[in-house]
Amino acid sequence: MKILIAIGSKEYSKSTLRAGMKVAQAFNAKATIIDVGEKISAFSNQLVDLAQDQMESWDFEPPGVDVLEWAYNFLSDKKLIDSKQIKNGFPKNKLIDEGDDRKLVYLSGTVCDDVNLILRSGDIISELREEVQYGEYDFTILGKSQKRNMSHDLLQYIDSSILVVNQYKNDDFSRILLPIDNSTGIMKVAKYCIKIANAYNIGIDIINITKDENKSIDSKIINKISKLIRRAKVDYNNIIEKGDIVDKIITQAGEDKIIVMGASKMNPLKRYFKGSIPLSVMNRCNVPILIVK
Repeated sequence: MKILIAIGSKEYSKSTLRAGMKVAQAFNAKATIIDVGEKISAFSNQLVDLAQDQMESWDFEPPGVDVLEWAYNFLSDKKLIDSKQIKNGFPKNKLIDEGDDRKLVYLSGTVCDDVNLILRSGDIISELREEVQYGEYDFTILGKSQKRNMSHDLLQYIDSSILVVNQYKNDDFSRILLPIDNSTGIMKVAKYCIKIANAYNIGIDIINITKDENKSIDSKIINKISKLIRRAKVDYNNIIEKGDIVDKIITQAGEDKIIVMGASKMNPLKRYFKGSIPLSVMNRCNVPILIVK
């Protein structure tokens, strides 16, 4: 499994990085930490190219390197990278320039196969989308944006599944909350739940919420999901609720569960103006939410 951990600042990214590395450890995944900085001007780019060979003597840092160095120090303090690399320190003057505004640092992880640091510059949505396509990541981990348009764009344009951390302070989750519907993709969501349950040794709460008694979830789907979870020998509960779907999900999630649900099937225009349930839950909840695509 390959995961991408998107950080944006030293001040607000600690929860994202901590949760991301915890997930990487749980799944023994290859982890890549990325910062997308502002694209510098063509004139500044010329200065960077001119200074490339003189960086050590000039103590010159390309924009965004300080965020990668902060991430490196976090990994070092938690002993999540090889001790030899900790001893050598952050190689800020030896970033591998792969072109197209993509710079890379290779590190050896101690709790997962690889831990790489990547610096990109440009529009955050475009750069994350390109990186996800380039690296073929299974899911992207990031913090919650305060901008509705940003949240909408992340869900629409990032091709991988997305785990939004939401400034979650705990290291673990008490249980998984799985809201179910009649969509064809719900079995894939259930399989992700089982992976997380096994990795964290926790149970699953399957929640069936209806606004209208005449529009309940197909019992065959509920039975199929329950059977799948039983076969995996994971503890589970079936919860039935009636009322507003978003309100009920947030209430059941509490302060220590992880929500796992499928992406909205609405067309992009309708989803933007009417909103989607996953987007509404993501914007309102305080716990991590994994949106499976």
